[in-house]
Amino acid sequence: QVQLVESGGGLVQTGGSLTLSCAFSGDIFVINTMAWLRQGPGKQREVVATMSNGGVTNYADFVKGRFAISRDKAKNTLSLRMNDLKPEDTAIYYCNANLNRDDDLRYRDYWGQGTQVTVSS
Repeated sequence: QVQLVESGGGLVQTGGSLTLSCAFSGDIFVINTMAWLRQGPGKQREVVATMSNGGVTNYADFVKGRFAISRDKAKNTLSLRMNDLKPEDTAIYYCNANLNRDDDLRYRDYWGQGTQVTVSS
């Protein structure tokens, strides 16, 4: 069983900062890619930032220069540091990983339950 559990969401004022964390657990064999996505009120889910197994990162234009994705392999966590937050960043943020398991080498997508980020104006 593989689990992704997000934490770190909350309420913050415009211009503030938050750091989201995603803890990976279970019989993970290889992580192919990791990502943070978000879904704002009445909007479709969108990609915020991605990281390859080799550490290559990509960011959506609307967060470039403000957000940073990082990984702690020792702690098996993925983080998203969010600076200069804006009301339009208000959304549920989801952690995603494309990985395979010790007992099933097919790559599959796994999702966390989401964490709410609310930015007040």
